Amino acid sequence: MTQDLLAKAQEFENRKLSHMSTSDRVAASREAKKLILSINEIYKKTKDANLMDIMKRLTEKKRKIEKRLKGTPLV
Repeated sequence: MTQDLLAKAQEFENRKLSHMSTSDRVAASREAKKLILSINEIYKKTKDANLMDIMKRLTEKKRKIEKRLKGTPLV
């Protein structure tokens, strides 16, 4: 279970963000959220620092995706 989850997280981290459609970005953002929450449930029980590092990296990638989804504000 945990190994499968960590493998999915690793695959998500290595995925390229360029040339994604808007719907692909939305799907990637949702997938990142799902992964982060799943890892967090395990982290609550184990307090493993490695899991926290993985969550931080996934969160950073998720923020980049969401920033691109929102676009630049119009003045």
